Amino acid sequence: MSVTRETLQLVGQIRIQIAESVNSATDDLVRSWAKAWTIVAGDWQAAVNELEALRVDGAWPTASQVMRAERAQEALEATFEGLQGLTDNAGVRIMSSVSDVVSAATGQIDVIGSQLPRGAGAELRGTLVRADTGQIRAIVERTQVRVTKTLLPLAGDSYDIIRTELIRGVAFGRNPRVTAREMVRDLEIGFNRSLTRALVVAQTETLDAHRAAAAAHERANEDVLTGWDWLATLDSDTCPSCWAQHGTRHAITEPGPNDHQNGRCARLPVTKSWRDLGFDIDEPPSLMPDSEARFGRLSKADQLKVMGPTRLELLKSGDVAWSDLSTLRNNPGWRDSQVVTPVRDLASSAS
Repeated sequence: MSVTRETLQLVGQIRIQIAESVNSATDDLVRSWAKAWTIVAGDWQAAVNELEALRVDGAWPTASQVMRAERAQEALEATFEGLQGLTDNAGVRIMSSVSDVVSAATGQIDVIGSQLPRGAGAELRGTLVRADTGQIRAIVERTQVRVTKTLLPLAGDSYDIIRTELIRGVAFGRNPRVTAREMVRDLEIGFNRSLTRALVVAQTETLDAHRAAAAAHERANEDVLTGWDWLATLDSDTCPSCWAQHGTRHAITEPGPNDHQNGRCARLPVTKSWRDLGFDIDEPPSLMPDSEARFGRLSKADQLKVMGPTRLELLKSGDVAWSDLSTLRNNPGWRDSQVVTPVRDLASSAS
């Protein structure tokens, strides 16, 4: 393999394209939820004011009184309908983003070609092919099933939180206007619980769809590849697990990178050596960044931001290895993922 400057530039361009698509989708979701809450916020203010008027000796109305209150019922109904519409539209918006990034995965072919020798490798570059369209279509369809399944309960879950909060009421003994305002704020938080989950689905499923499509293009050219490397974004916003996984080698048939939810890692296809590909040419050194060396060049403040004080001290003392920072977590209903090893586990293994 010979990861070149061109290789890293191409990967960077693909990442930018994916980030733009994901950010556009998440921005749209945030705006949609904000607009929907604006529509029902007035209903909730009126409903809470009505319930405030039903207080007796400062006590919040009983559950039966709350559920018989006309304005509360109207607000609940409007909120549930709004949440259902939001989650349905979220699925459509997320799948639009998925289609974009799956198309962008064809860039993986250029990434492969960038590692082949110039001139002598031109003919081999010309033989690189795209994955079968049926495979790509299947990836999109599988993603749509997962997105729909994950989003389906969100409206009901947020509705249940709002209903519970409404029945529970707020602490009494303060100015009724203050307590009413605080309760509407708490109801908005419950309303936005579904948004938080939708944002996770948008980023995680979109990136996973891109990785699956990238893997399909790699398998279509596996005769020139030896595997793929885990490529993390080596900055202070990246978790210890992804720093540790960066640069690890995996088989072409292995899915991934299976990082945590909202993870930003990518798969970098790795070509066979030039001589194994039939070129009697010396390869230049690979420019694949070394994560440990890169981490060592971070400022102390950034190192602490990534690792935290205890983890950083265990790492620098040699009590734990770089590879110990990442742990495989089994996630029934989703997929296994590499996550940060808890400090308590690191400390226990070091003692």
